[in-house]
Amino acid sequence: MKITSKTTLKKILDKKGGAEILMENGVPCLSCPMASLEIDKLKIGQVCKMYGLDLKKILEELNNGKKDYKN
Repeated sequence: MKITSKTTLKKILDKKGGAEILMENGVPCLSCPMASLEIDKLKIGQVCKMYGLDLKKILEELNNGKKDYKN
């Protein structure tokens, strides 16, 4: 499954290593009590925009692994 800006956090968390990559990139929603109610609706693109995170880098790491990302 290719992860895009429209992929929900739930689907990313279901992916092996997904939670680790999100945490390492500063995605705060993983520990937010309110997010747990909406985790199946929140899209990674929305979260990155809200918190000023590097969506391109996160998508690259989620789809190809951290070692393949070059800025």
